[in-house]
Amino acid sequence: MNMVSFRAHHVCGNCKLTLFLLFQNTIMAIYKFRITFEDFDDVVREIDIKSNQTFEDLHKAIHRSTGYNAEKPSSFYVSTDNWLKGDEIAYLPNERKKDRVVLMENSKLSGFIEDPHQKFYYIYNFDRPYDFHVELVKIILDADPNIEYPFLAKSTGEAPKIMEQNSPQAVDPRGAAATASEFDFLNEMNFVPEDTDELEAMGEMGINEKERDEDEENEEDEFGDEFSDDDNFEDDSHKDDY
Repeated sequence: MNMVSFRAHHVCGNCKLTLFLLFQNTIMAIYKFRITFEDFDDVVREIDIKSNQTFEDLHKAIHRSTGYNAEKPSSFYVSTDNWLKGDEIAYLPNERKKDRVVLMENSKLSGFIEDPHQKFYYIYNFDRPYDFHVELVKIILDADPNIEYPFLAKSTGEAPKIMEQNSPQAVDPRGAAATASEFDFLNEMNFVPEDTDELEAMGEMGINEKERDEDEENEEDEFGDEFSDDDNFEDDSHKDDY
C-alpha cells in the first residue's frame, strides 16, 4: 500500500494527530495537493510534491500549470476548514510586511502541515489578485524514482486568462462573466464594418449631420412661411380699418 490513510475509527482524534505529526516529520513523503480557483470551480489542478520541498516550489509549480507569471507578489495562508486565513507565507512581500511574514523560499511544506487534510488559502499577484483553495488530499509514502517533483498529476479546465498591462487582447477573468451576460447591441443589430462610416457621421443625438442641416433648413422655411402669413393678415386688417 503506497497511500497512508489516517481515518482509523479506533484511534482517538488527539492520538491520531500525534501519530500523524510524528510520521510526517520523520519520513519524506509525497503530498498531493488539490488546487482550485475560488471563482472558477471547473478549473482544477493536482500537484504531487515532496514534503521537504518549499512553498516557493509549490507556488511555481502551480503557475507552470496555469501559464501565469510566477514572479508576482503572492502568499499562502494556513487556513481552517472554512478557509479562514491564519499565518502568512509570502513570496516577494512588500517592505511594509517583510518583517512580519515568513518567506516561501525558506519554508518547507512539512513545517506547516498540521492535519492530514491541511488547507491553505492562496492569493496570487496582489496587484491583480486571484484567489485559490489549496488542500492536501493524499499523502503518498513512496516517491516514484521516474518522476521529477513537483509533478502535475491532474489538470482539468483551462486557467482563465489574465489581463496584463499593455496587453489589450487578454481577457480579465473577473470581468468575463459580466461581459458575457451584458446585451451586445452591435451584434443584436447585425452590425457590419461598413456601418462605421454611418456611425462616425452621427452627431451627439444620433442624427446624420446632413439630415440635421436639412431638418433645420425645413424648420426655417416653415417659420418663414408662417411669418409671411402673419404679415398678410396684418395688412388685410389695416385695409378693413380704412
